[in-house]
Amino acid sequence: MSADSDRAAGPDPWKSFRGVMAGTLILEAIVVLLALPVVSTADGGLTAASGTYLIGLAVVLVLLAGLQGRAWAIWVNLGIQVVLIAGWAVSGAVGFIGLVFAAVWLLILYLRSEVRRREAHGLLPGQQPPPD
Repeated sequence: MSADSDRAAGPDPWKSFRGVMAGTLILEAIVVLLALPVVSTADGGLTAASGTYLIGLAVVLVLLAGLQGRAWAIWVNLGIQVVLIAGWAVSGAVGFIGLVFAAVWLLILYLRSEVRRREAHGLLPGQQPPPD
């Protein structure tokens, strides 16, 4: 495929969107791992269960980052937020992280619906005819 045919087809908005979702999951995994020292100094310290929960959740988030091309990925991303919010049992800080990222994922869900709407109406920049 040549560069000219790439330009003629236009940019793929969903490729960029998958990148945003994967990047958000990686960022979320980093924040979850940064919660380890917070949990270790608060709420009774870091136990084997709380450490396993946080590290396991971070690993799942990184693995999910590789699955963002699937149609169901955004729903799994939202579902994992419930697991993170349930981390309130581990530490209030972990539950707070879950609430913050749930809000981020709800915003991403809104943006996804907006891209779909604009794509259906032919309003995306890649759908516009080239200027003369």
